[in-house]
Amino acid sequence: MQRILLRSGKSPFDVVPVEEALHRDVIATNSGNLIFSDASHKILQTPHTEVVSNGIKTDVAAAGRINEKYDVFVVPLANAFRPSFEPQLKRLTRLITQLRIPVVVLGVGAQSGLDYNPDRLKPMERSVRDFVSAVLDRSASIGVRGEFTEKYLKDMGFKDVEVIGCPSLFMYGKDLAVHKRRPELTGDSRIAVNGSHSAVQSQGLDKIIMRAHARYPNLRFIGQNLTDARQLHWREVAGPNGLVTEMPTHPEHPMYREDKARVYIDPVTWIDDLRDFDYSFGSRIHGNIAALLAGTPATVLCSDSRTLELCRYFDIPHRRIVDVSEDLDPAKLYEEADLGAFTDGHQARFERFTEFLSRNGLDNTFTHGDGGAAFEERLRALSFPAGVRPWIDSDPASLASRVGWLHGRIGALAADNAKLKKELANSKAKAKTVAIPAQRSTSVYRRARKAVGGPLRRALQSGRQ
Repeated sequence: MQRILLRSGKSPFDVVPVEEALHRDVIATNSGNLIFSDASHKILQTPHTEVVSNGIKTDVAAAGRINEKYDVFVVPLANAFRPSFEPQLKRLTRLITQLRIPVVVLGVGAQSGLDYNPDRLKPMERSVRDFVSAVLDRSASIGVRGEFTEKYLKDMGFKDVEVIGCPSLFMYGKDLAVHKRRPELTGDSRIAVNGSHSAVQSQGLDKIIMRAHARYPNLRFIGQNLTDARQLHWREVAGPNGLVTEMPTHPEHPMYREDKARVYIDPVTWIDDLRDFDYSFGSRIHGNIAALLAGTPATVLCSDSRTLELCRYFDIPHRRIVDVSEDLDPAKLYEEADLGAFTDGHQARFERFTEFLSRNGLDNTFTHGDGGAAFEERLRALSFPAGVRPWIDSDPASLASRVGWLHGRIGALAADNAKLKKELANSKAKAKTVAIPAQRSTSVYRRARKAVGGPLRRALQSGRQ
């Protein structure tokens, strides 16, 4: 039995209530992460393998335990070669350098603009070199998302670089049927739109969404960020994203008030819901991949290299967001979307991906197992929370789960405070003079108020409306 440790926010089989999922950030700030980690989990699960999720945070001190308990460390990544991710990349490198087991990276990408200019990555080149070197010391090759990342690493002198795309699109193996269910989009069509805060705030997506909202009553926005989910569930508008009122997940946006926004904690509910839509478009690559996995046509409005190189590799219908006008009608995108190359080339890309796994000592469920049948059966036996939706209800049932969770948090803080007091008393017994950390002297009331005061006030205010 091969034991695989998989870097992922949570196991596909972990059912986490919405409040707890948002508190723990199981989506690692972006729910798109779970689509490719869940797909990796399913693909690698065979009768002779055990796949274990280790969480998204890197614990360098866990290297000894990992060496002892696991046979291989598999690391699905997205746009990890970007300046904002450099601290996490360095920690991951420190962990890998202490591992004696194979390390396999699935689909890492470098992020630049649409012009594929890597100059912005120059300051972090040493960190990228250290990471790739550490991985290649423990694997046959490194899997990258597309052409830009392949050239970026080969220009550094690395030879064992393979373009494999993203594991997410291989969730169902070599067969992936996507076709247009309607000859054209009409006023009653169900359309999903997605987008990042940057695309909404500075790339004109806000105006495209507002015009589509006016034209199509059944339009729904699907967000992916942790802040999106917190805005929907808690009406939380703290931080920079809380200032972007053009985002449909913001409480001031009309789509919020009309219950036309969602964020999904689990890929299974996300994909299932998109099966009932006619079309999906927007700047989020995994938001549109979720639609394609559901058999729903999609077009990506590419805003950078990470989305563009994936669309080019998989032949996903796409447009550069800088080339579209503010009055863009999704019906026009739908008309232009050609899915032939995407579906026709899928089997060859799948075989390239599984060959990469084999070269790196990994089996897959489609070649060496039951095709994922046991995985799907276990998944379907569980009851996952529905997509997070706008908090526009004021009835007692709507408040119950939120207030109940907040009450539980206060109880947890009280228990933590009692534990700290006990530790402090033990320390005092051993020494006459002890410097008491400020956080240990804080009362349970003040700590609870700081942790849950805002959401609790909003819950009570909503209940009085």
